[in-house]
Amino acid sequence: MTKTLNPPVWTGVDAPFSDKASVSQVAALCWRDGKDGREVLLVKSSRGRWILPKGWPMDDRTDAQAAKLEAWEEAGVKRGKVAKVPIGGFVTEKRFDDGTTSLCHVSVFEIGVKEMTSRYPEAGLRQRKWMPVKKAIKKVDDAGLKAFLKRL
Repeated sequence: MTKTLNPPVWTGVDAPFSDKASVSQVAALCWRDGKDGREVLLVKSSRGRWILPKGWPMDDRTDAQAAKLEAWEEAGVKRGKVAKVPIGGFVTEKRFDDGTTSLCHVSVFEIGVKEMTSRYPEAGLRQRKWMPVKKAIKKVDDAGLKAFLKRL
């Protein structure tokens, strides 16, 4: 889907890694061929913002595997080919349930989606929507993610 980003592209607040107190997450850039060209999959966060499926790295999985698991849990991606290395990433502000925030470095892994399902762990909690990249750029309000999507 994407042009080769070599080195991987990082966008957002203070990119790349500069804050020792920051946290890291992994995200899935899920794509498919739509009727009007390539589309990406966004999900609504618990705070009602359009984002990529993302979550925490996992001790028992590679970051690519963790990103694919997040795509399954949050968006119902049942089958797809995941890139082994991130295509880039972005820096954002992570808000925790207790109200605190931290800079968050999000590594993005591309997934070419082959199959979706309507039954998945967070189906009742999240909306999901396929859209062209240009529309996705307009839907997201996170500056780092927006800048990342503009580079695709």
